[in-house]
Amino acid sequence: MALRFNPEGVIPAALLAFHQDFSIDEANSRKHLSYMADIDGLSAITVNGHAAEVHACSFDEQKRILAFSAEEVGDRLPLVNGVYADGSHYAAQIAKMAQDEGASALLVFPPAPLSLGGGMRPEMIRQHFKMITDACDLPIIFFQYPHTGPLYTPFETMLALFEEFPQIVAIKDWCHDGRLHERNIKTLHALDRPVNVLTTHSAWLMSSLVMGCKGLLSGAGSVIAAQQLQLFNAIKNNDLEEAHRINDKLYPIQQAFYEDPFLDMHNRMKEANVLLGRLPEAHVRPPLMKLSDKEITNIREALIAGGLLKEELAHV
Repeated sequence: MALRFNPEGVIPAALLAFHQDFSIDEANSRKHLSYMADIDGLSAITVNGHAAEVHACSFDEQKRILAFSAEEVGDRLPLVNGVYADGSHYAAQIAKMAQDEGASALLVFPPAPLSLGGGMRPEMIRQHFKMITDACDLPIIFFQYPHTGPLYTPFETMLALFEEFPQIVAIKDWCHDGRLHERNIKTLHALDRPVNVLTTHSAWLMSSLVMGCKGLLSGAGSVIAAQQLQLFNAIKNNDLEEAHRINDKLYPIQQAFYEDPFLDMHNRMKEANVLLGRLPEAHVRPPLMKLSDKEITNIREALIAGGLLKEELAHV
């Protein structure tokens, strides 16, 4: 039976390990999940998200990933399953599968066809969520994309969705704008039925959390969940001195993960886990490709600067 999901706190998004032939490396994916689940104080783990290269995984693979994730850590932490689909029928199929396989909640991505003007047709995103909520009764995290991009959901449309679909309990906020982010926090937390704001502004995490987020959902948690948890708790306890100390250690790592090109962020996190001895190899499915030796060196130096990797071990 799935554990109850509470939409707050620190929720890392799991990576997915691959063999050299790009097949799923279940054994090392399980080890990665178990490592994160052993971190005391996490609220949940997300699978089948961006960090797991869900865009390159078939339906059957996503089902398998959720199944072995539930088997490995589902008795310790709730699992949030990504719903990444261009078609609403497919999204509903994933949602039903997630409920059947033991997920505790869903993270719903905006469908790509809406990038061609979906903001002008709010009934389309409404229909997408209606088909998902008709297919299952799991709590939902709404994924808000950057306001400068074509998949951003207008504020008024978002509020209407939250009013119509009470299964939406939180937002993964990636609006990529401090003013809009603060508006989301203050408005959504004050609703008659509050919707929790979980930040994914991991490149400027401390600033985001200080605004009052209820938690964070981040691929960077695949590497630094323990440090994110320390930062979250320091801010929650109004200990800004401690928060600054932790943030100073996170700064070089966050800078390395989120530099351009942005699409390599989870690729970099995989390489970081290899450098830290948590994964044996860092394989990604095309169109993603192996990082250069220069960039891996940059990640190594960032981990040393952040105190996660000892310099004398970095060349082993």
